[in-house]
Amino acid sequence: MALKSIIEIEKLHKVYLLGKTQVHALRGIDLLIQQGEYTAIMGPSGSGKSTLMNIIGCLDVPSSGLYRLNGQDVSHLTDNELAKIRNKEIGFVFQTFNLLPRATALHNVELPLIYNGTASSKRKDKAKEALDKVGLTDRMHHKPNELSGGQRQRVAIARALVNNPAMILADEPTGNLDTSTGEEIMEIFDLLNEQGNTIILVTHEDFIAKHARRIIRLKDGLVEKEEIKENA
Repeated sequence: MALKSIIEIEKLHKVYLLGKTQVHALRGIDLLIQQGEYTAIMGPSGSGKSTLMNIIGCLDVPSSGLYRLNGQDVSHLTDNELAKIRNKEIGFVFQTFNLLPRATALHNVELPLIYNGTASSKRKDKAKEALDKVGLTDRMHHKPNELSGGQRQRVAIARALVNNPAMILADEPTGNLDTSTGEEIMEIFDLLNEQGNTIILVTHEDFIAKHARRIIRLKDGLVEKEEIKENA
């Protein structure tokens, strides 16, 4: 059975205006990412990887071209429509964790469910299940300042998972962690992918990208090359 495409991008351009100067951040990218793929997007500063991540994550829209997410054209949606798509389809994991400092791990994980109107009777069970997947059941009532950096990122991953999104989009997810803790976090992503989750990593670190089965390298707003692991 053919795999379903989660992301379909065709001739994607993004142009920014800096004063009177046009900056072409993306110059006609074509990209397909299928359900269950584990993909890393890499590139030097100015390559367009952050711009592409923002568009994939529905944080921005292209200047021209097509972006279809889970079968829906999201290229020209309004900010409110994009916010709904983000909450439903995308689980974000950021370098800086982005946790509410005064909320417990459990409440931080519940937040996407609050935003999408999930009944309170179901929210805690779903949040506990997500925390269990990242091995943090015993820390659910701790606040971020009572957790290590690795534990905070596990909470962020649980929050990304709680809505059963179409994909997890991780932006430099180990950037604030030491190497050993970073490897532990990457092992969680590896396991989540083995369980069927679609994962997209944005990173400048080769050792992080090597966890992915497919590496897309950008340069000057275009796909420079792709690498696919044998037997992936």
